[in-house]
Amino acid sequence: MTLRNALVGTLAVVSLAACGTTNTPSSDSGKIQVVASTNVWGSVIKAVGGDAVEVKALLDDPSADPHSYESKPADAALVKDAKLVVFNGGGYDDFFAKLITSDATKKIEAFPLREHDHAEPTSTTPTSTTPTSAAADGHDHEENEHVWYDLHTVRAVAEAAANELGAIAPDKKTTFEKNTADFSAKLEELETKVDGIGKGKKVAATEPIAHYLIDETEAEDVTPEAFSKAIEEESDVPAAALASMNQLVDGKQINVLVENTQTENQVTKQVVEKAKAAGVPVVQVTETLPAGVTSYLDWMSKQVDALSQALKA
Repeated sequence: MTLRNALVGTLAVVSLAACGTTNTPSSDSGKIQVVASTNVWGSVIKAVGGDAVEVKALLDDPSADPHSYESKPADAALVKDAKLVVFNGGGYDDFFAKLITSDATKKIEAFPLREHDHAEPTSTTPTSTTPTSAAADGHDHEENEHVWYDLHTVRAVAEAAANELGAIAPDKKTTFEKNTADFSAKLEELETKVDGIGKGKKVAATEPIAHYLIDETEAEDVTPEAFSKAIEEESDVPAAALASMNQLVDGKQINVLVENTQTENQVTKQVVEKAKAAGVPVVQVTETLPAGVTSYLDWMSKQVDALSQALKA
């Protein structure tokens, strides 16, 4: 390899690392190699680790569905070589748990941290690749698995990351803790912005993605359960459920409609069109970071602002 080619290769790696993800974990970069199931959790780890980590998200396509993602041999290699792996759990990204084969791999699973804001992380590989909390279809309808919209859980994941990264690189532990404190302070600002702002108001959603965020606003989610379940499971919406949803929208019985743009189908498109025609504000949310966005805080702040403005309208 010529010196010119070597320099070009080095610059390419540095450029990719600046975005928070790389195509392969460079073992000679001197950075802690982290692999996340989605770019959402990857962005949280990047906020904590800063320049000391190199993060690869297996799923960063805004149009992809983590529920149906099929891992590739290259994914298994990335996870095997990682010093830390991070995934959602709760039946959301089962493909990722199956890739963890080494007891030496430190892991953070977000879903179990939901009830424990300051839970200590674990570093053991799960004994089963099938989460016990997930329903048979890969979804847990009693416990919503979309915990990246629960700001308390996101803070817990950041704290867990600081602990795990600090154990890997003790000399950088103070930096990780400071980054986490800064990140957590921004999360608290978002919590304050939405806390209770929807009290006395009603919301419907095309899919229960932002469930925890809506809960934080104290707005009442009146989405017909059968409608939500059908959309989430990609099955036909029962006629009665669709009629109920349309009645909520056409009759302006809701203050806001929350739309998951990553699970659009003909039914949800029609509901959104009806909402716009009726003058009901529509707030768009996504399951992964949109193209060109690398910061969790930037992404979530825009969604929080949109929801806040809609509820105050």
